[in-house]
Amino acid sequence: LIYFIEDDYLHFEPMLEEFQNGDIPVFLISLKAGGVGLNLTAADYVFLMDPWWNPAIEAQAIDRAYRIGQNKHVIACKLITRNTVEEKVLKMQRVKKYLANSLVSEDEGMVENLTLADFKQLLY
Repeated sequence: LIYFIEDDYLHFEPMLEEFQNGDIPVFLISLKAGGVGLNLTAADYVFLMDPWWNPAIEAQAIDRAYRIGQNKHVIACKLITRNTVEEKVLKMQRVKKYLANSLVSEDEGMVENLTLADFKQLLY
């Protein structure tokens, strides 16, 4: 198993190359490391185990496996345990996504219907 630490990308570049060549079967990275320009086209499974409050960060991490050169199907799974902080983060993601979609809705009256509490949810 290889752990990729986001703070020292250049040090782990040779290990990333070994993964891409198939020499390493498992490559573990932090969610934030998924945003540093990696291409993980050797990956066919992506497991999210540490949800981030911003779903776009998770989507970006999954997209690292969907790059030019990918020639197989990729399965992305989010693993969440009940009654944990991660479950609360997932709920927060859903609320934020709903509110954000409400703001960009074609329904002109939707913004008028949002409460101060709704706007605070978007900010925090």
